[in-house]
Amino acid sequence: MAMTGFLTGIAFFLIIEGLVYALAPRLLQDLARILPLLPEHQLRLAGLMAVTAGVGLVYLLRG
Repeated sequence: MAMTGFLTGIAFFLIIEGLVYALAPRLLQDLARILPLLPEHQLRLAGLMAVTAGVGLVYLLRG
């Protein structure tokens, strides 16, 4: 059961990632140009905020 949940999460990630490439390739290219210019601490903070939001959402949904 846990493996099914994990694989479902991977599948949703791939769906969302694929949608970004399919629907907004120019935005993705612009982000690829901007990201190297951002300070490392800002990227790290954004990553930690995304992880926190994801964990919180899973907690709320799984209760």
